[in-house]
Amino acid sequence: MQSQDVAQRPAPSSPAGPVVDVEQAEAALVEHYPRLVRLAYLVLPPGLGRSRRVLTAHALTQRALPRSRTPAPVIPAQSTGRDGDPGYALVRLQVLRTALEAGLPLRLRAWPKRSQLPPLLPQVWGLKLFPRSGGADELALDQRLSTLSGPARAAYALRGLERLTDDGARKVLAAVGVADPDGALLEAGGIPEQFALLDSPEFDPCSLQARPTDLMRRRQHLKAALAAGAALLVCGALLGLPGEGWGPDGAAAPPYARNPAAQAALDPAKLTRVPPDAWRISARTDFSVWPARGDLTGDEALLRRALAVWARPGETVQVSATPGTPSGGPAGPPQLLYAGTVDAARVVILHDGLRIARYAEPKDGTQGAALDFARVDGASRAEAGAVVLARADGNVRYLTAPWIEKAAERDLLKPGSGAMDLALTDGVTAPLASPALRSGPCTSWNVLQVTDGARTRLLTDLGELVPARLTTGRPGSPGEVSGAAALRTWQPFACSLGTVRSAGVRGVNAWAFNEQPLPDASGSAAWVCTRAETWRGGGARVLAQFHTPGGAYGAVAAKAENVPACGARDPHVLAGVLWKAKAGDWYLLAAGSRTTASIRATGGVDGSASGSLLTVPAEQGAQAELKGTLKDGRSLGGLR
Repeated sequence: MQSQDVAQRPAPSSPAGPVVDVEQAEAALVEHYPRLVRLAYLVLPPGLGRSRRVLTAHALTQRALPRSRTPAPVIPAQSTGRDGDPGYALVRLQVLRTALEAGLPLRLRAWPKRSQLPPLLPQVWGLKLFPRSGGADELALDQRLSTLSGPARAAYALRGLERLTDDGARKVLAAVGVADPDGALLEAGGIPEQFALLDSPEFDPCSLQARPTDLMRRRQHLKAALAAGAALLVCGALLGLPGEGWGPDGAAAPPYARNPAAQAALDPAKLTRVPPDAWRISARTDFSVWPARGDLTGDEALLRRALAVWARPGETVQVSATPGTPSGGPAGPPQLLYAGTVDAARVVILHDGLRIARYAEPKDGTQGAALDFARVDGASRAEAGAVVLARADGNVRYLTAPWIEKAAERDLLKPGSGAMDLALTDGVTAPLASPALRSGPCTSWNVLQVTDGARTRLLTDLGELVPARLTTGRPGSPGEVSGAAALRTWQPFACSLGTVRSAGVRGVNAWAFNEQPLPDASGSAAWVCTRAETWRGGGARVLAQFHTPGGAYGAVAAKAENVPACGARDPHVLAGVLWKAKAGDWYLLAAGSRTTASIRATGGVDGSASGSLLTVPAEQGAQAELKGTLKDGRSLGGLR
């Protein structure tokens, strides 16, 4: 357990504020309970495990009420929404103080503090509870926070979750007994300020997933209570188990269901293995015809662990799934796609007809494993071209389909720079830069270029198991991003792909639906609509983007989710943008797809035009509502 820089002494006195009675403190705790529990969860030491951190966070928050009327310290409550609430400030101090105490090392000559012991209440018998898994960004932030000391985690949470200034956070840390608040703030400053991620389900102890505990062992304990001799034998057997290395089922939870179908799904000998040339003669070409590859396909112990963890992920397993993807065990024996050593991990890739499951464990045999799911039902040959094997050091490795003949790396922001060949070893690519792992400004967007016979396709890593396919052209009949014109279409809009990371994206199409002469005669601007389709069908995201001559990036003019616009069902779109000429004049520029017969603007800007383009003088900050009419008489609303 990490040592924490918390003084072993009473908290320093703070200027006394208004006296808070128990009822006022209780009202503040009940009103802001979810945020206080989230704050405690973030500060508690990661070594407790996710399930115990959840219960401890709730226990510490519920014990934060004062026993009697108490003066509240004069420190900020929060920069937005709770200023001037002494009850909240008092309760928050107690939550932070006990959460930091929970991470203190136990001392031989002193009684442990109550917060250092497992909580007596709350308890949920028969279930293990832990927060829902977030995306790749949330997991990376959780790993970074686990490297900080307790006071530094508290400083990061006060800055990001409570929106306190450094001076306000310093006062709170001093009030809870942190010996070096400046050092804690400095240490917390070494972590990127991804404060918006702190509101995600990854760090929400009030929105939980449940898994059963060891049902068989509970039954055995009941029998053991009736037979003392049997209990001693059971305890002796448990004490004799090795404490390090992998057991037969690895990081899986103990079994809780035994029936023929479930047992068959856990038997590595019954895994489906497809012959290497099955894809050449099969009526379908997708993940179902991938052969088993890798140097560990014969390692039954590894395969058994992967199957057991899939069926019963234990408390130490990091589980993630793309939106709309069930994370339960397989209904029967799945198909083995890969088992091998990748960098510092042993990786197993499995397919059950609906999902791809990736199991990874450390190569050095230490405890802890990762389990990732992605939905792939209905995949075509183009969409079943690659699966992510591993991400490390800002790079990603892929396992490619057996029909992929060549692989290369290409930067979408540099369409004229060509592609750099990647080595393919038994279908595994050499590492290439992953845009999903990059932080900071978007200066490049590297994608995987694969060659399938005479076709060249682009796939991009969006932080999920299956890369998204990139296309360009009119909805309903898009083409591959292979020629110079298609690459130039994507260049200004590549960085907008970051807005659909970890969203379960199947493919993204860029459609140049119109071109508009600028009113100052400085050239023509391009209107491009990008639509990200998902594997689950719903949740499609549409961006209408505007790109002026010479601009490095496109500007998002309008966006929407779960609309048919710009898709195969409704290949029409209408969007507008306020644009400033070099002379300083402002204009409303609007464009529809080329089947638009007329456009009208109302509201802050009034004007109309025949055809698919509209240019109207406007004032800075003006807002307008757009309506269009298609050539077949149907109306078309502006994307928003």
